Amino acid sequence: MGELIVIRHGQTEWSLSGRHAGRTDVPLTDTGEATARALAPRLARRRPVAVFSSPLSRAMRTAELAGLTDAQPDPDLVEWDYGGYEGLTAEQIRASRPGWDLWRDGVVPCDAGHPGERLSEVAARTDAVLDRIRPLLGEGDVAVVAHGHLARVLAVRWLGLDASASRLLGHPHPGTLSFLAAEAGQPFISAWNVP
Repeated sequence: MGELIVIRHGQTEWSLSGRHAGRTDVPLTDTGEATARALAPRLARRRPVAVFSSPLSRAMRTAELAGLTDAQPDPDLVEWDYGGYEGLTAEQIRASRPGWDLWRDGVVPCDAGHPGERLSEVAARTDAVLDRIRPLLGEGDVAVVAHGHLARVLAVRWLGLDASASRLLGHPHPGTLSFLAAEAGQPFISAWNVP
């Protein structure tokens, strides 16, 4: 059985400054592009049988630079819709909402373009992705290019845990790899946040 390779997109100006970039299509920085290119030799050795990506340009560009030119856009891999918190840092949010925790408190709605999502909605999207990917793992590795918070939810749902357990995983750095596997039917994380 293959592994699910989870790739966080390369660095953007917003990831560098800690701003929440959900649906906003922020491009890669030069560093983000270089990091994505550096992934290509390692991913070439794995030869995934299928590649899926968030349709946002930072993820699709990461896939392209990493040599995954056949990445299929999958809207279920888009980052959490942060609603009214889009573009803000955690510190800015906590200034108006002391003690705020994304995993516990969620987000507030903004407008039609950023209505916000509940954690359960993000989990339902990752469950749909996993349902499509699991049958392909019998043929080999599958790669997904996604975003930080979504990757954490995807990993804990792979493990069969409640989405709130995502807080137990460190936030994957831009341009890193994580590997989800199974042994004797038992899912596990074989590596997390590997540069």
